[in-house]
Amino acid sequence: MLALAAPALAAEPEKKSGPPELMSGDALGQMLLGLVLVLVLIFALAWLVRRLGGTGGFGSRGFKVVASLPLGARERLVLVQAGSRQLLLGVAPGRVNLLHEYEQPLLEPSSPVAEGAFSQRLREALKGRDA
Repeated sequence: MLALAAPALAAEPEKKSGPPELMSGDALGQMLLGLVLVLVLIFALAWLVRRLGGTGGFGSRGFKVVASLPLGARERLVLVQAGSRQLLLGVAPGRVNLLHEYEQPLLEPSSPVAEGAFSQRLREALKGRDA
């Protein structure tokens, strides 16, 4: 009986004793397909966020930045539409100050602002307030 078992064991193919192949063609293809799908998902979500107006679609309804004027490296004036009023805000790192509240709109939120138009209208509005 032992004589019959020995040839059967010898007929089995020997297994390779080296490390297993980590990246077969199929595994590499699946990994690349997954990477492409993740990148497509990231770009689709970025496009969706831009279409919704940044965070405008997620709870800040009624507020819109109408214009912005840089004053320095990190400071700026921002005109914000809040309902029917416009607020002039001074924005610096770590603080936001209300500078003036306009009952009548200084600029229309839907109209495109030409370069320098905001600063010119702001100067006119401040001169009218001082007089």
